Amino acid sequence: MRLVDGTDEKAVEATPRERAERGRAARKAAPRSAHAAFHPAAHRPDPLDVLEEQSATRAQDLVPVRYARMAESPFRFYRGAAALMAMDLAGTPDTGLAVQLCGDAHLLNFRLLASPERRLVFDINDFDETLPGPWEWDVKRLAASLVLAGRENGFDDAERAAVVRTAVASYRTRMRYFAGLGNLDVWYAHGEVEDIAALADRRLGTRGAHQVSRALTKARGRDNLTAYEKLTERVDGERRFVADPPLVVPLADFVRDAERDGVERLLRGLVSGYARSLPPDRRHLLRQYRVVDMARKAVGVGSVGTRCWVVLLLGRDDGDPLILQAKEADRSVLEAYTGESRYDNQGHRVVAGQRLMQAFGDIFLGWDRATGFDGKRRDFYVRQLHDWKGIARPADMEPRGLRAFGQVCGATLARAHARSGDRIAIAAYLGRGDVFDRAVAAFAELYADRTEEDHRALVKAVRDGRLPAADAA
Repeated sequence: MRLVDGTDEKAVEATPRERAERGRAARKAAPRSAHAAFHPAAHRPDPLDVLEEQSATRAQDLVPVRYARMAESPFRFYRGAAALMAMDLAGTPDTGLAVQLCGDAHLLNFRLLASPERRLVFDINDFDETLPGPWEWDVKRLAASLVLAGRENGFDDAERAAVVRTAVASYRTRMRYFAGLGNLDVWYAHGEVEDIAALADRRLGTRGAHQVSRALTKARGRDNLTAYEKLTERVDGERRFVADPPLVVPLADFVRDAERDGVERLLRGLVSGYARSLPPDRRHLLRQYRVVDMARKAVGVGSVGTRCWVVLLLGRDDGDPLILQAKEADRSVLEAYTGESRYDNQGHRVVAGQRLMQAFGDIFLGWDRATGFDGKRRDFYVRQLHDWKGIARPADMEPRGLRAFGQVCGATLARAHARSGDRIAIAAYLGRGDVFDRAVAAFAELYADRTEEDHRALVKAVRDGRLPAADAA
């Protein structure tokens, strides 16, 4: 069932009892235990062909950086291979219950973020691939990422299974909780950092609780001012981005002098054009800033090579910076399997999905379409570069730490799905037992095996010279 304007029409028109019956009926088409299986398609495309097809439309000087990052480890490969998993998930059991999907719900896309009220919250962060689709796809992407992180840390089979089953059980029990709430209560729900701190106290002991406390403090320090001091310097009395090629390339170093004015006009036009997607009060705030400098920036793993610009704006003086990130938005990797987006602008698709799934959004989140200096029209979404963001460090986690983190991620994903899908039907499908939990844990191990094979193929292709990889990424 596709969503219309973020709403499941069947859920709106049905009684809670009818919605629960719909969820239980979905077990016939997709038994919960059937989610344990994973069988790659007989004619599964070469994973390297899929990656090369994506790279063909990206900034070619950054493609070697992408491959180098993906070659570092199976988990890093997985982060850049959402297109491969979308292809593989399309052949798995489908409950027919749609939600707004994140589309790339691996564990590092769950982060600490700032609410507009300047409170630290925990939520999903990345929505480049967001589209409506089967809710179980996000759950499986999260689960497989936990297995890969556990393997990198040397966890044994039982430890990894416990991590995944805890995360999926958290999703299941939280969805059952949301099924009993009214619509407004679900919409107002969000992940408080106090809940995370309390969980750390119960699960991680004194040392683990101290680590969480330090992470919360560090996240609050990752704001515009911190990014401003790190990424810029004073040149001839003006603030400019610091060059760190190929990862950060200021506009002055990116184009010839004869082209610079034209590129500056294009990027300034992007900022003013994107402002039209903001509410009037945010447009008023943005107009109080002036554009000072711009740079191209390589971001993430899977996103490396997509056009991404950082724009430095200043307000009342040099101590009042705002750094925006304008990131190219291409078609979602899910589209081939779930259908096209209802939005004709891919930046609008990303923003709409983010607003639907996140409890709190960036006040400067918006979108636009701009013509590049190569003459091509591209869609972009815009947000602040840093705003109290804190990211997990799974490599530092012991089994109980990763279990606790997975528990928070599972609950957060359930809250995001409950905002758009039929939470009552999904909860009824999942039930009270752990059948689905155990099935997804088995799937995650099988998919981690598949990812490790694909990663070995990438490493060999780099070694043999088929794919270029940067010496340092």
